Amino acid sequence: MAKPYHQGFEKTIELVFAVSAGVSIISVVLITVYIFAAGLPPIMKTGVFRFILGTRWKPVGENPQFGIFPMILASLFGTAGAMFTGVPIGLFTAILLSELAPKRIACLLRGCMELLAGIPSVVYGFFGLTVIVPFIRTRLGSPTGNSLLAMIVILSAMVLPTIVNISETSLRAVPMEYREGALALGASRMETIFKVVVPAAKPGIAASVVLGTGRAVGETMAVIMVCGNIPRIPRSLLDAVSPMTAAIAKDISYAGPQHRSALFGIGAVLFIFIVVLNLVLNAVVKRSAGGRA
Repeated sequence: MAKPYHQGFEKTIELVFAVSAGVSIISVVLITVYIFAAGLPPIMKTGVFRFILGTRWKPVGENPQFGIFPMILASLFGTAGAMFTGVPIGLFTAILLSELAPKRIACLLRGCMELLAGIPSVVYGFFGLTVIVPFIRTRLGSPTGNSLLAMIVILSAMVLPTIVNISETSLRAVPMEYREGALALGASRMETIFKVVVPAAKPGIAASVVLGTGRAVGETMAVIMVCGNIPRIPRSLLDAVSPMTAAIAKDISYAGPQHRSALFGIGAVLFIFIVVLNLVLNAVVKRSAGGRA
């Protein structure tokens, strides 16, 4: 019989775990409090509706205006476009890796996904600036090439590793008995994958979508290099835009006190935006899972 751990040692390990969890919680609370303490005053001074729904961003001058609605739309459209493109590609890639590809090919593709995950954001941005932006300018007729479309393309590539890795892990975690049972009942291989395996792995796939969405919303460096950084409401995919993260990063180095406070206000709105988005996605997933049950 194995010798049991000493009770004092177990208590110490439990205390270490508890302290680690407490540090994580305290860090989140402190960051949240600081963001809202610095960001709410300019929002309240400008007016919540004028700040969020205003369409003019003029942070300097005699009569500064702080309207971030174009930035909110840019972040929303960019994230939606990236997920619309990235989720199907990522899910199909995960299915290929876990269910269909030979072992050698799967190892090669998995290594490519790990390489994509390790590429710095600035390298994605540089690639977009030197390849995607000129392509959009010369082939699609955009004046500069810096556009919402370039932002969507870059973000689609950046969310792929998150979606593929987590989705593949979830698909592999589905018990083999599910597959064998479906095949024994006469289902084809594709029917087994899409009607049995994928629905069983839905919580993990949904988690990958949520994390990928958070990556897309919060990305800064790559986006700021390709989006054009013009805070206006986009009328087409070829228009230059300025999402919330890009506006903060672009202006923070030279912002005065009032301007800096407004940027913290953008950060507070972005924080709320991400929280609400995650809550909505989780609610949709739970509702669909409950309906299927």
